[in-house]
Amino acid sequence: MADKMLLSFYGDDFTGSTDVMEALTLSGIPAALFLTPPTHDELKIFRLKNTKTDIAAFGVAGVSRSMSVSEMESELPAIFEKLATIPTKYFHYKVCSTFDSSPRQGSIGRAIDIALEYFPSKWVPLLVAAPALNRFCVFGNLFARVDGQTYRLDRHPTMSVHPATPMDESDLRLHLGKQTNRPIKLVDVQTLESSKVAEIFTRQLISENNVPVVLFDALHNEHLSVCGQAIDALNSGERQLIVGSSGVEYALGDLLKSDAVSGYSIPDNIDTTEQVIVIAGSCSPGTKRQIEYAIEEGFEAIKVNTAELADALSTEKEVERVATKALYALQNNRDIILYTALGPHDDDISKTKEILDNKGISANAIGKQLGSVLKKLLNEYHSSRVVVAGGDTSGYVSRALGIYAFELLAPIAPGAPLCTAHSTINAFDGLQVALKGGQNGDDQYFIKVKNAGTSQKQVI
Repeated sequence: MADKMLLSFYGDDFTGSTDVMEALTLSGIPAALFLTPPTHDELKIFRLKNTKTDIAAFGVAGVSRSMSVSEMESELPAIFEKLATIPTKYFHYKVCSTFDSSPRQGSIGRAIDIALEYFPSKWVPLLVAAPALNRFCVFGNLFARVDGQTYRLDRHPTMSVHPATPMDESDLRLHLGKQTNRPIKLVDVQTLESSKVAEIFTRQLISENNVPVVLFDALHNEHLSVCGQAIDALNSGERQLIVGSSGVEYALGDLLKSDAVSGYSIPDNIDTTEQVIVIAGSCSPGTKRQIEYAIEEGFEAIKVNTAELADALSTEKEVERVATKALYALQNNRDIILYTALGPHDDDISKTKEILDNKGISANAIGKQLGSVLKKLLNEYHSSRVVVAGGDTSGYVSRALGIYAFELLAPIAPGAPLCTAHSTINAFDGLQVALKGGQNGDDQYFIKVKNAGTSQKQVI
């Protein structure tokens, strides 16, 4: 471990955090993702399993996107305080490339204000666009492409009607302005056509005393490079706070490389697997299509009764039912999918919510028990590769398996890579785990995860 690492980050949700680790690693920067903030001593002895190398960047998978403002004010300071003890050139508060947030939940503005107390900076670069993920920012407005069509975010079929943080404003300056009183400036696409002009213009914007947030447009990777050059040129040598999607890492990747990590890359060849276990806690349309495609390809699909799973009176019985059925399928050489819902319109979603509300049971109980089911399966049947769909589910499943860190093994789909797990439980140490958010990956994603290893070029 170097005396000063290149970058540390905190991801505001679990699967989005793997996105940053992937971007760093593919840029040639060895990185790891931890579930809790590591200490300086822990980082000194940490080694990547696949390459036996030290890391030059690290992050922590968080859940602040689902937190209320009061919860953020209670929990983020302790995390930031620990991360601030590790010297780095940059600290990245990672947000979703669809900017999920509101003044009441997952407030990015409040996170910026809290982060500045621990990572003092003269300005805060904000880079949300990530062309690799089909996210674009033009004249301050955020766009996302889905199913071959690009939508302004306030007209996006999913994000505009998101149940927790509906996006009713695509201009990120106006959207963020509801969450913080800081001035919000813009470096637009026209300015980005010249790297020198972008640097000069940005320097002018940050001359104010009240630490401004400076939003960068980006329509393509060349724009990202210019953004990275401007941000790096204005780095004073002190740690710089940056907020944004994994576009930050794609922008800074080449600039962050040093002699200490030159030539680093992930292995060309990885072991194949005979079977894969999928745990799907996501009810997104994308995950629905992935489940349906996998069923057509011969996967055994087992629906979990979520209400029974969450209720303490019936949990053990439902865990046993699902595990028994899954174990039988595995022993008959079937790939399996354990899923909680088939798309956002599955009738069981509203039924389960009503039951949980009436009994005062937290929905988090479902994720925890899905972790218990997988642990039981893996203890009784060896499988080297697992897929977990759903950000909250990924966190609970990982903790159930004693996993404390991940490293990139192979890219599968942007933002949803195959990882190698570091676990305190020997049986799960080295387990191959693919973590994906609901909207990541094409219809063949589960199949691609299973087939990864035959030829990485075939699955990218």
